[in-house]
Amino acid sequence: MVRSSAKDSPEIEINVHSTPPQGHPPSYDPDSPQSEEWIPWFVPLVFIINVTLFIMSMYINNCPSHSRSCIGVQFLQRFAFENIHENPLLGPATATLLKMGALDANKVIQEGQRWRIFTCMWLHAGIFHIFANMLSLLGVGIRLEQEFGFLRIGLLYIVSGLGGSLLSSLFLRKTVSVGASGALFGLLGAMLSELLTNWTIYANKLSALTTLILMVLINLMVGILPHVDNFAHIGGFITGFFLGFILLARPQFDWIVPPGYYGHPMKPQYKFYQYIYLGLSIIALFVMFTIGFVFLFRKVDGNEYCSWCHYLTCVPTPLWSCDPQCNSIRIGNQLNLTCLTNGKSKLYLLPQGNDVITIEELCSLLCI
Repeated sequence: MVRSSAKDSPEIEINVHSTPPQGHPPSYDPDSPQSEEWIPWFVPLVFIINVTLFIMSMYINNCPSHSRSCIGVQFLQRFAFENIHENPLLGPATATLLKMGALDANKVIQEGQRWRIFTCMWLHAGIFHIFANMLSLLGVGIRLEQEFGFLRIGLLYIVSGLGGSLLSSLFLRKTVSVGASGALFGLLGAMLSELLTNWTIYANKLSALTTLILMVLINLMVGILPHVDNFAHIGGFITGFFLGFILLARPQFDWIVPPGYYGHPMKPQYKFYQYIYLGLSIIALFVMFTIGFVFLFRKVDGNEYCSWCHYLTCVPTPLWSCDPQCNSIRIGNQLNLTCLTNGKSKLYLLPQGNDVITIEELCSLLCI
């Protein structure tokens, strides 16, 4: 993810979505009734699509055609990675990701390219990025699809990804973003709400709840580091959390045990509190997406209504800056950058494509 600015002195920050750790939903009590297990195919399909699109992005990028400092060109040839100073995740150039549908708030708002809110969640910035995300997807998604089926998990994954992209568009207005982390955090949020709405059929309830809360907190804390888009995480998690109450509720079993008799199960029924969760979640999602898209269509900057929200995605410290600035001198395709924060200077050979975004991306890396 690249945060860009149109000012004279480039101001950007390259952000990469962190990935929730792989794991499985907490185990049910073996004595509790359980639904049949589904054969997962949606999650493997998502895995194949993401990997295929990453390979396509490397083919389209064709690093040797515009740069003499590609990584692995002898072995990978056309699929060689961009120079580590331009893309530390070992992947294509930002210009290539933009061509393929990366999320750029300016293009979404000013040019009406709202489809980028959907397409960005299928692209990845580098080999490290896609490896971490796909590992998490298989670890969490397969188990959830086995328990709840492709329809519910598919809807949960896609809508959560849209929620993460929408929040990023509203608050990171100078950012180019790719990654499935919003959707993955939606799965994590749904795991938490699924535990709460199906509370009575879980064994070791407090242990399961504590584990999930720690997973959430750790990942959100990672999101306040530089180069991580925490708004995508937060938007995806909140969307998935509410969707979990709607899509993942299980009917509860009541038991009649007269004196001297074995228990006889009654017909499974949803509890009253599950209907309360369901109703509140539908209202919350409707309000969230309505306000989000209205703000987006009206070109409203979310930071105007929340002056402190930028701290949710980056907290400045003496070790890094959340708003790096550089002086630049350019002669042809050669660029000399000097970071105003730490005084570092470096000479770069610019690739073809969106030079403004590339310069700001290099500035962010130089100011680390």
